[in-house]
Amino acid sequence: MAENKFVLVVEDDPFYSNIYKAKLKKEGIDAEVVINGDAAMTIAKQRKPALILMDLIMPGKDGFATLKELKADQTLADIKVIVLSNLSQEEDIRRVKELGASEYLVKANISISEVIGKIKSNLAV
Repeated sequence: MAENKFVLVVEDDPFYSNIYKAKLKKEGIDAEVVINGDAAMTIAKQRKPALILMDLIMPGKDGFATLKELKADQTLADIKVIVLSNLSQEEDIRRVKELGASEYLVKANISISEVIGKIKSNLAV
């Protein structure tokens, strides 16, 4: 798994998606960006990323539904998922953890470089 450096970024905000893709590329990590859960599931099935960085609030299938579907699929269930959202309610965080996310990061409380660090540390395991 350490050799698979493909990260799927599921983010509908162009500012965040472009920045994460550029920063990951600079770190030598292959990344692809999609804007919703349906596209995320398609790419996950095609390329089996080592990690998915996913927002929760997106058009179409949201992050909660995507995470649930991902973890229910035996071929994809072992993919690490870091949720990066501005939702910071305890209930949302608990729900995401129960659905199988590795980490929950609140966008407003973490820098872009810290997110890249979290991705790199999760890929190294």
